[in-house]
Amino acid sequence: MEKIPSFTINHLTLNPGVYISRRDQVGDRELISYDLRFTAPNIEPVMNTSEMHTIEHLGATFLRNDPEFKDDIIYFGPMGCRTGFYLIVKDGIPAEDFLALLERTFAFIADYEGEIPGATARDCGNYLDQNLPMAKYFAKRYHRVLSKIEDLSFSYE
Repeated sequence: MEKIPSFTINHLTLNPGVYISRRDQVGDRELISYDLRFTAPNIEPVMNTSEMHTIEHLGATFLRNDPEFKDDIIYFGPMGCRTGFYLIVKDGIPAEDFLALLERTFAFIADYEGEIPGATARDCGNYLDQNLPMAKYFAKRYHRVLSKIEDLSFSYE
């Protein structure tokens, strides 16, 4: 089988940041898949599933409630390698607005207090696997990464 493009990225030199993973044409719209890399693969420890699960619940809820861009959000979820998340959006979000949206999202998670949305037996298949303190830690850490991004090209190079 042919190796898929995401497995051709040199993960030994990949740093935390935001990268465009792929672009897909769907009808007259383009879907953009972003790689939100929280940790340096194969160098830093990966995140545990409980904090990733909490970030997923809080991030998906925040993004899908954003007054300006909620209709452009397709998917937010964890990477299997546990070094970050994928965010798939429609092409209607300019790069500058996208970066600001990410900063708002992870500031929200970093400061979040209260019940985790959807973390009940009725609403989630593994509702007890949550860790808000560690989710907040990683959100703060990632927010610092986002605040240092100056180049909005989001390429893996």
